[in-house]
Amino acid sequence: TVEREWMGHRPVLWDSKPAIGRSSHHDTVFYAFGHGHLGLSLGAVTGRLIADLVEGRPSDIDPAPFRADRF
Repeated sequence: TVEREWMGHRPVLWDSKPAIGRSSHHDTVFYAFGHGHLGLSLGAVTGRLIADLVEGRPSDIDPAPFRADRF
């Protein structure tokens, strides 16, 4: 017998792409959210992109498709 069910929501943006980048309001704030059910799978590549952005290094990953201001 099931006594209780619970489901946590997995945040995802309407285009199914996460938002990853630097805040346009604070230079020292970076964000990475909206991965939905792929959060664990995309964690390593997201971390690499964030590390490149924080360090100011060129990245193999184009951050443009993940900008929060794309909406």
